Amino acid sequence: MGKLFGTDGARGVAVTELTCEIAMQIGRAAAMVLAKESGHTELNFLIGKDTRVSCDVLEAALAAGIASVGGNCNLAGTLPTPAVSFLTNSRGYTAGIMISASHNSFEYNGIKLFASTGYKLPDETEEEIEALIFENPERITAALKSAEKVGRIVHDKTAAAEYVKHITDAVSGLKLSNTRIAIDCANGASYITAEKIFAAFDAKVFLINAAPNGVNINKKCGSTDMNTLISFVKDKKCDIGLAFDGDADRCLAVDETGAIIDGDRLIAIFAKDMKEKETLEKSTAVVTVMTNLGFLEYAEKNGVNVLSTKVGDRYILEQMVDKGYNLGGEQSGHIIFRDHATTGDGELTAVKLLEVMKQTGKPLSELAAVMSVYPQVMLNVTIPPEFKERWKNETEVSELIDAAKAELGSAGRILVRESGTEPLIRVMAEGKDFKQINRLAGEIAAKIGERIKK
Repeated sequence: MGKLFGTDGARGVAVTELTCEIAMQIGRAAAMVLAKESGHTELNFLIGKDTRVSCDVLEAALAAGIASVGGNCNLAGTLPTPAVSFLTNSRGYTAGIMISASHNSFEYNGIKLFASTGYKLPDETEEEIEALIFENPERITAALKSAEKVGRIVHDKTAAAEYVKHITDAVSGLKLSNTRIAIDCANGASYITAEKIFAAFDAKVFLINAAPNGVNINKKCGSTDMNTLISFVKDKKCDIGLAFDGDADRCLAVDETGAIIDGDRLIAIFAKDMKEKETLEKSTAVVTVMTNLGFLEYAEKNGVNVLSTKVGDRYILEQMVDKGYNLGGEQSGHIIFRDHATTGDGELTAVKLLEVMKQTGKPLSELAAVMSVYPQVMLNVTIPPEFKERWKNETEVSELIDAAKAELGSAGRILVRESGTEPLIRVMAEGKDFKQINRLAGEIAAKIGERIKK
């Protein structure tokens, strides 16, 4: 069977890898599977998209696929991913679909599916959709409707406004009249909603990288490249800078001095605040194996329990739902507040952070000092499809990884894994001695590269 879905939906180079034909089949198969799971007699789907030039053709293919098996489509236009998640649940849709490749460059695109609950689909459901497409396409053909029974496709004019209200309601009463906020929209979906959200609190808002042209999404901007935001915060003497990715499910911050505050530090700030307010369920934060060792030290000293998962906000959320936790996230800026959202939400993270700053009266630099950060080195090695998983069986690679772990001992760690969204092996080394971890990461990455060529 083929493999469409990674850790964050189906993803690939738009049109040539993630083709219109595949998008149409995903629409058809998803409608068939999710109709059965939701129990809805009438099938209604919400579709949102980011600002990539390829979104329109994939949207058309998806909608055609859904309608061809009898489902109705509500096209909400450009929206952040968390808006699709929220509205799918609040409006009672059969499912929601977001067309986005998140933090990736414009030539990539992706299809993220949400159940009627607003949660991302579990692996088993995605596998059932894949099985229909690759193993039982005749069942899809048999499900095609005659002309009078095809679904309807309409355009939604109110989705963005509903989402903006949802975010502002999450911090009702917040006033930021003397706060200067710089917001980097990554030329992505948040350009639709960010100004309306933050202006609602009477803040002085500066938007940058908020002029998408279809190909500049995430290009030297947003949460993947924060140099422009750092300079802007310092030049304009802003109190805070906020950086979103292309679909705004991530948020990273810049403090008033120009220092980057990553997802680990944000979670530490929120965990401390929620624990003090006695709203942190079971005094627990859910993080990933990539979370900085400094966070683990902070948590131990401050009575915060930590549960670690595989990398990917879907795995964080699974544990949160399963065990009843309400705060989780990862270093990249996916932060989940389960009291308010069913997925990572960059703009929600941002307003919650501003709320903590306002209530404590502390600048972001002081809040972020709650935890120390161990140096980390992350190197990426591009791999061809045929080498996926095979590198784990390379003796020279595994022996080098084991030796590096032994050298670091309890003073650091090594983590080598395949990306769930890109054709990369990620090599992460962490420890107190930067020169040491930089050397170890470089040696491992070089060895993997060497073995790939053999």
